Amino acid sequence: MKTTSFLQGLAVACLLLSAGNGHAQSGDLTKFPKGATPQEIGQRIASRFVASPHPNFGRPTPPRVITYPETCAWYGSLTFAKESGNKALLQQLAARFEPLFGARDTLVPVPDHVDYTVFGAVPLELYQQTKDARYLAIGKRFADKQWGPPEGKRVTDDSRRFYAKGYTWQTRLWIDDMFMITAVQSQATRATGDRSYIDKAANEMVFYLDSLQKPNGLFYHAPNAPFFWGRGNGWMAAGMSELLRSVPEDNPNRPRILKAYQTMMASLLKYQAEDGMWRQLVDDPQSWPETSCTGMFTYAMITGVKNGWLDKKVYGPAARKAWLKLITYINEDGDISDVCEGTNMKNDHQYYLDRKRLTGDMHGQAPLLWCATALLR
Repeated sequence: MKTTSFLQGLAVACLLLSAGNGHAQSGDLTKFPKGATPQEIGQRIASRFVASPHPNFGRPTPPRVITYPETCAWYGSLTFAKESGNKALLQQLAARFEPLFGARDTLVPVPDHVDYTVFGAVPLELYQQTKDARYLAIGKRFADKQWGPPEGKRVTDDSRRFYAKGYTWQTRLWIDDMFMITAVQSQATRATGDRSYIDKAANEMVFYLDSLQKPNGLFYHAPNAPFFWGRGNGWMAAGMSELLRSVPEDNPNRPRILKAYQTMMASLLKYQAEDGMWRQLVDDPQSWPETSCTGMFTYAMITGVKNGWLDKKVYGPAARKAWLKLITYINEDGDISDVCEGTNMKNDHQYYLDRKRLTGDMHGQAPLLWCATALLR
């Protein structure tokens, strides 16, 4: 792990201080030692994002279009800017978007796949904070395309079949989708006040819950990939959290989603390591501690405690311990290590264990920002 001795010492001090001041036992999510506060960590990671070129899944060449890990980190930076009241950061994040209206508009992805459509969450957040109608137009187009009729080169027979049943034609039954779809659709409702977006997303979520959640509360990556992959489960945990934050109380699917969320959180408690981390394969104690899933699970627990969906005496300590351990993986450059590389679905246990561990990948940077935001809400 690339860290300075100072940062390593700071991390140890944070853990010791938290254990000794009574906050850890109570699960206090409002007070943290200096160097471990959400304001400090969020600012470091957001500043790192602003200074970073558009990433391309670890490749040295620029991406053809904005990738979903960047979208997730951009969205997290924006929500952190809002909750921390950092107007200068908001201006920097808006400036990053400005070229996409003009000379670099080719970087805007085509919304014909869940990994591309989630991009709409960024302009929808920018609209909510700036009221610039240009952002709303782009974001709404992305959200609408997800529910529109199948179109483009990615259309399959399954696309038509799912669309005919009232689901998005971009359905593929990978658990990753339940952040990609819910993030943009929740954002569309928040930006427009039109609940049809989030109501459709809630219906979609129930379809995924019925298809992929197992009795232990965790999720297979896909029907033919029967493994409890860490980040995949993280996408689901974060996606349910995003949905539950805004889905109306009278939505008939809300109780089903809340129950599935609570069942998952209870299972995650059992699989959390003593140091606060979760693993690349959640239920495999021999697999390696992985930071992106840990960040996503931590975000989901913080959000649940803050909204009263989870018992703060039970889940507050788990979330606090996870946050304090997670930030020890951040190096001197503001990059987090031990992030699972981008991962396709595969029916092979060893495939998941052998994934590369990256440093600074935005799959891992993004959840840090989500956690900082959730702690400040």
